[in-house]
Amino acid sequence: MSIKLGIIGGGQLAWMMGDAAKKLGVELIVQTPSQNDPAVSIAKDSIFAAVDDAAATEILATKCDIITFENEFVNLAALSQLEKKGVCFRPQLAALAPLLDKYEQRCYLRDLGLPVPQFFALPGEKDIESKIADLGFPVVLKARRHGYDGQGTFIIPDFSALSKIINHSNTQFLVEEFVPFTKELAIIAARSVNGEIVIYPAVETFQEEQVCRWVIAPAIITKEQNLEIEAIAHKLLNSLQYIGVLGIELFLTADGKILVNEIAPRTHNSGHFSLDACETSQFEQHLRAVSSLPLNNSILHCSSAVMVNLLGYENCQSDYQKQRQQLADIPQSTVHWYGKTEARPGRKLGHITVLLEQDNRDAVKHIIHQIESIWYPPEKISQNFP
Repeated sequence: MSIKLGIIGGGQLAWMMGDAAKKLGVELIVQTPSQNDPAVSIAKDSIFAAVDDAAATEILATKCDIITFENEFVNLAALSQLEKKGVCFRPQLAALAPLLDKYEQRCYLRDLGLPVPQFFALPGEKDIESKIADLGFPVVLKARRHGYDGQGTFIIPDFSALSKIINHSNTQFLVEEFVPFTKELAIIAARSVNGEIVIYPAVETFQEEQVCRWVIAPAIITKEQNLEIEAIAHKLLNSLQYIGVLGIELFLTADGKILVNEIAPRTHNSGHFSLDACETSQFEQHLRAVSSLPLNNSILHCSSAVMVNLLGYENCQSDYQKQRQQLADIPQSTVHWYGKTEARPGRKLGHITVLLEQDNRDAVKHIIHQIESIWYPPEKISQNFP
């Protein structure tokens, strides 16, 4: 008898679970706002409702054995009432609770003894100057809830810019020091019901305007730095008693220190390379973990891989068939198109992964430039190649 798995959220992260679900005999049922959302096409059944609609989630629970999450924009208090009635959530709500608010997440990481940037919750105006004086400008301002792909994150150069944002917003904010990192890193980790942990290779990521442009696997870091990152993942997963996949974003500083930036309690953009470059993708690993199946091998089966996000750069409706065909002609490439019907600047429409036989940074740079030159008009091509 197949497992019936409910997913709160029907975007591309849920859609990319489709092939693994077929392989493992898992039936997917999604709760998602629109019939045009990507995962509707691969789901056995769909409930069309906002992801924070707990009444819809109660209906979802009647159709499945376990409920998991594609995104973290849920109403935890309302879901806890369902959990008390016996609904099985994986990861458990207790594991999500300290992670959904970014200030509370920072506090949790700090209290675990994990290395994080200096931070504070935005207090009243009278306290800001003294607190920021300890950090110095620029600082990073983050919405405590519902920020993603650069939304709700601001690099603040001075008090004037800070006041302009906070005086025109009802949002609660986290303020943290600006870290002059040399690399942004990420790691995908999974923990099973039985406490088994599997970790994917650490990767280097590159962001523009706080949106990920590309990912390079594996990251070029020292053995000691890699071991430190893996130790962070183990400590976090075990402390939370987490079940499923999560993504950990990190900074590498000029003096070689590792700092934890953010935790995403779900599959993550930095792990998309695993669909083509690893024996077991992060999506299959997540299904295995939440369905009480054994975890599987996460190692690369190539020397290195490059994943480039295909981001919207205009407001239009197009399937970009010409560019997609040119991208598919790149040797050792796979194009993943999410089937979204509308493009807008910064929206993730798809991604491409290219497998390389050698871990050669000149080859990586060439591939990224080739992909961006095909996908973007000249003025939108990044000028910051690795």
